[in-house]
Amino acid sequence: MDQKNFIVAIVLSVLIIVGWQAAFPPAKPPVTTTQQQAATQPGAPGAPAVPSGQPAAPGVQPGATATSTQQVVGLKDALARTPRVTFNTLELLGSISLKGARIDDVQLVKYRETIDPKSPPVPVLSPVGTAHPYYAEFGWSASDAAIKVPGPETMWTASKDTVAPGAPVRLTWDNGQGLVFALDMSIDEFFMFDVKQSVENKSDKPVTLFPWSLVVRHGTPPAEGIYILHEGPYGVFNGSLKEFGYSDFKDNKQQKFSTTGGWVGITDKYWMATLVPDQKAKVDVTIKGTGTGDAAKYQIDYVGAGETIAPGATVRTESRLFAGAKIVRIIDSYTEKYGIEKFDLTIDWGWFWFFTKPLFWLLEWLYVQLGNFGLSILVLTVIVKLVFFPLANKSYAAMAKMKALQPEMEKLKERYGEDRQRMNQELMQLYRREKVNPAAGCLPIIVQIPVFFALYKVLYTTIEMRHQPFYGWIKDLAAPDPLTILTGFGLLPWHVPEFLLFFNIGLWPIIMGITMYLQQKLNPQPTDPVQARVFQFLPILFTFMLAPFSAGLVIYWAWSNTLSIAQQYMIMRRHGTPIGGGKAKPPAVPAAAPAPTAPSGSAGKKGSKGSGKKG
Repeated sequence: MDQKNFIVAIVLSVLIIVGWQAAFPPAKPPVTTTQQQAATQPGAPGAPAVPSGQPAAPGVQPGATATSTQQVVGLKDALARTPRVTFNTLELLGSISLKGARIDDVQLVKYRETIDPKSPPVPVLSPVGTAHPYYAEFGWSASDAAIKVPGPETMWTASKDTVAPGAPVRLTWDNGQGLVFALDMSIDEFFMFDVKQSVENKSDKPVTLFPWSLVVRHGTPPAEGIYILHEGPYGVFNGSLKEFGYSDFKDNKQQKFSTTGGWVGITDKYWMATLVPDQKAKVDVTIKGTGTGDAAKYQIDYVGAGETIAPGATVRTESRLFAGAKIVRIIDSYTEKYGIEKFDLTIDWGWFWFFTKPLFWLLEWLYVQLGNFGLSILVLTVIVKLVFFPLANKSYAAMAKMKALQPEMEKLKERYGEDRQRMNQELMQLYRREKVNPAAGCLPIIVQIPVFFALYKVLYTTIEMRHQPFYGWIKDLAAPDPLTILTGFGLLPWHVPEFLLFFNIGLWPIIMGITMYLQQKLNPQPTDPVQARVFQFLPILFTFMLAPFSAGLVIYWAWSNTLSIAQQYMIMRRHGTPIGGGKAKPPAVPAAAPAPTAPSGSAGKKGSKGSGKKG
């Protein structure tokens, strides 16, 4: 019953979650095409409330398609094409191009592309000239086309050739018309760039300019396409999180929002590039795309309110760019330090964030104590078992009684096998008489399901789990078990074809399947032989189903099964219940039972039936 209830509970939970998401997906604003938007609001970058004629941030076409006319080169050659300001912190390595004042070279020092420590560092942003440029820019737009403003081809002058935490760099450019533009760029010890934009008006006329910030990404990146994780453009607008897939921006479609507070960015699984405007200023956000496949380009930008600069005056505005790994404690610290509205939602905690996030904090605390996330998962499993110990005890005690009643249940089946209604009535009377609750095994399983899904979310989503080793052959708890059947458990170095991946199960999933089978042997078998055969097959089915899951999740399940087996075994021994997968042995014949030498065999049968009724 425990195994049956477990399977039913898991399947129902998955159906409810997937079904709910399919039936009630997050509401998205209608996507408009560039042409439709232009017809109602020419050139407006923001929401419909933006005054007609307000200039937009530069589009993805002007100056952003350098790869279409230049040969794709390696990172080193691409960086050599323009003068740069470099940075090298404990977390980031990279540079800022003086051409266009682009932050376009950001690499993660502590994260490698593979588990090999000698593999290249993970790139977050990449310059024009590489296969998939990805960069951020900051500037000003003017409503008067005669006013020269900095653009993608502008060559800025730097006050020095390096920038570091506590040591900002100033980039300046004179437009020759009396306007001096400046960008004061700084970087903290983690992943946040601070950009203070200013314009000094040395002319004899007032000028109105509009500050903007943007991120452009070339090419559609490969996404895992799984519903529990968002990858692509997203943001918080007026306190509401909005998420979009790359496919939402086909055919030049775009999204526009007007917001005070929040943020907008493009996220991958573990890292992101996100713009953070002044949380007290109203800005107009645009998310748009052009082209398809490798030729696709995606842009997120926001434009602030116009600033009128009197002769001899200077105006300033401030923006931030997060370009780095989505480390939970760092994201949370930025949320508090800068007052960024719901910045913690840059990490996809899912619907059950109120449970998933505390589970993550517990796992990380255990990691600090133990030094290994695999051990943390094992200890977490013990904690979960201890929390639900009273419920599990009641469940296993009820199953022990159920198993002891199997001989009586078999008799009822033989007697009323053709009369299902009468058989169910007699079964219920038997349960009441013996004070057994057949559903008692379900509750502790149901309450543990949120733990399972939350752990799955944590292992799959958080970068803290990425490339974290266990012992032996598990070098990455967030990846599937690498020792698989079709590779001879690591002895055959060949690439398994995609059509065989379902059968390519790893060693830990096999261990999990064995523990599931052993636990099933302790449970009462269904009286229906067909149902019994189906449940005997379930450990094999789940072994194949969980094979592609992260090794950490499979280890959790196998260890949980092992603890359940020990607990269930002890309780069954205490209740004197037979241990084994077969039917329980019938109880000894009472002394008052008819002797074998009774004169009538039919009478013996009758007596047997009578004793069966009395239980």
